[in-house]
Amino acid sequence: MPLKQIQDEVDRWTSQFEPQYWKPHEILARLMEEVGELSREINHLYGPKSKKSSESKRNLGEEIGDAVFTLACLANSQGIDLDESWRIVIDKCYGRDNQRYERK
Repeated sequence: MPLKQIQDEVDRWTSQFEPQYWKPHEILARLMEEVGELSREINHLYGPKSKKSSESKRNLGEEIGDAVFTLACLANSQGIDLDESWRIVIDKCYGRDNQRYERK
């Protein structure tokens, strides 16, 4: 699914609320919360930290999805086209960073 479709879907859903999007610093705070939840889940799955008996089971994919949703909210609130931003990042990967890492 192109990122534009994700942004459009987020925009449709958020359009039913007032305000449609929070202020950028509030969205960023939400993103940090979501990344924290993702970090905690990765630490439970691959690190030394075990879950508390009171903690619910979480899905790693859902945690990533929460972060993507929040990033789409931030992009939408600022009028940023993520497909265009993604193309710039990929162009850097194949340009500037192409010789940066050891190849297989």
